Amino acid sequence: MNAQAQASLLAGKVAFVTGAASGIGAAGARALAREGATVVVTDRDGPGAQAVAAAIRADGHAAEAITVDVTDDTALRGAIEATAAHHGRLDVLHSHAGLQIEGTLEQVSVADMDASWALNVRSHFVAAQAAIAPMRRQGGGSIIITSSNSGVQYDREMVAYATTKHAVLAMTRQIAADYARENIRVNALCPGFVDTPFNRGFEIQMGGRAGLEDYVATAIPMGRFGTVEEIAEGIVFLASDRSSFMTGHALVIDGGESI
Repeated sequence: MNAQAQASLLAGKVAFVTGAASGIGAAGARALAREGATVVVTDRDGPGAQAVAAAIRADGHAAEAITVDVTDDTALRGAIEATAAHHGRLDVLHSHAGLQIEGTLEQVSVADMDASWALNVRSHFVAAQAAIAPMRRQGGGSIIITSSNSGVQYDREMVAYATTKHAVLAMTRQIAADYARENIRVNALCPGFVDTPFNRGFEIQMGGRAGLEDYVATAIPMGRFGTVEEIAEGIVFLASDRSSFMTGHALVIDGGESI
């Protein structure tokens, strides 16, 4: 291990990231690797995950990729358990994959609500459940679950998204309370508007790209989108000992939108 790795926040740590083929997930994976972690990049987009892992390795850091559909309980649990077994530890789980469906109560189908629940709540439950045993064996770890600033406020005409993002925040806090004495910290990442394709649901709900840009410029106190790199800094903070006395927290990074 070189001196730079020894000085890094996450040197010797192993991190498992879902939804990491693009956007915030990919930026978080890159940031964790830059801080010395070996990062397991996962996504149902296998080639995308491979590309992110390859780029991390090209920068001189450690990463590998696994194709995982987080709605497949057996595959998700198996990938986390295999990672812990192969590396001998699991220090960080960033359960990030999610789904955004726009619409009011009358516009969202039961099937779409079920799909939102499966990705935005249930998959995080399964991932966290799989991470507990290896983290317990090693004396602790950090679980980061992506909610949204929609989990601390209510978005008009986004019933499925807001409901599930509030639910996962409650689940995060409950897990945090149950496992704090085992040094397993569990926190929620709550990004606001970041300019990625994930915003497509809000764009539709606001009548197109121009409507979304107008909202960002006028309704967000800082008047702009966040960047994936800014959110990644929050991920590193939650993953590392910089947040060692923090659990059950909703880390909102949204330019002041939820104020």
